[in-house]
Amino acid sequence: MTVVVDVGLAPTYPVHVGAGALAALAPAATPFHGRAVLTDTNVEALQGPRLEALGDTPRLALAPGEGAKRLATLERVLDFLCDARLERSSLLVTFGGGVVGDLGGLAASLYLRGIAVVHCPTTLLAQVDASVGGKTAVNLRAGKNLAGTFHQPRAVLADTEVLATLDDDQLRSGLGEVVKTAVLGAPGLLELLERDAPRLVARDPGVLARVVEACVRHKAAVVAGDERERGPRRALNLGHTFAHAIEHVAGYGRVPHGVAVAVGIGLALDASRALGLLADASLPPRLRGLLAALGLPASLDELRAASGQTLAVEPLVAAMHHDKKAAEAEISLVLPREVGRIELDARPGEGFLRRLLARG
Repeated sequence: MTVVVDVGLAPTYPVHVGAGALAALAPAATPFHGRAVLTDTNVEALQGPRLEALGDTPRLALAPGEGAKRLATLERVLDFLCDARLERSSLLVTFGGGVVGDLGGLAASLYLRGIAVVHCPTTLLAQVDASVGGKTAVNLRAGKNLAGTFHQPRAVLADTEVLATLDDDQLRSGLGEVVKTAVLGAPGLLELLERDAPRLVARDPGVLARVVEACVRHKAAVVAGDERERGPRRALNLGHTFAHAIEHVAGYGRVPHGVAVAVGIGLALDASRALGLLADASLPPRLRGLLAALGLPASLDELRAASGQTLAVEPLVAAMHHDKKAAEAEISLVLPREVGRIELDARPGEGFLRRLLARG
């Protein structure tokens, strides 16, 4: 069973969620003159037959991992689109996780000044977050996602059947973004996670489908009201200023994005409480218990112990200055007050951040 969530932009586009959602790929691709597929070698080996409805379509499989998300790979993808003889009326299909979606979306936005893209996300993180909303990016030496565009897809096909082949690190990475969405107030999601955490970790298909649907509905509503992230959409960055700094300092790919986000949420809660912004004192222990139940770290010290990474304070603060949300040379944080109520622009200063990060 699948459900369709419409992202209410102009033009609108559908997100198909559930087991068998990839059945909508052939109809979605039919109107376009010329098609190509961007994937990675892991996904191609595990899930490649699911693209057979596209026939003999040119396909580029990248090396998997965050290391591919750079300008040199972007140039390779653009050359591939040219070699595939795509035109302005053509379509790029991305079939992979967040790296493939971000990179393919950026290439589609640039090639011939913009061609259509359909995302087929194959990781939990990409299904619940990265594939919806039109953000595209590559990393630069200075920081994560610093070069990118907004380029909305024509459709997103989040087939939960493909999640069966995820390894444990990829599953946990997705769960970090799921917890973020629950804190932002997706209706009933926090209670669902607390009730069904063991089934979710065990990859229960029904629970996975309900979680993906809840996250997609929430993000679709946020994006529809603020496509270019000038207001309420900034709440989706909860935990991400810390997370992007962790990923940068550790070396891209060494700490999965959603695991870094989980730690970022824990740090955001600590910051909110220390700054007197937290309105629900029960939220920090509640979320720490949930993160533990999902196998996610909630603090820097937990992450250091699990990953073997030093994650020293000064490099983290320096990396936070390069975050794309930094304003007027100040580090800006998105912090939770309570479930569904978020502070969008807290600027506590470097001294506060050093003390916070030093506490682990």
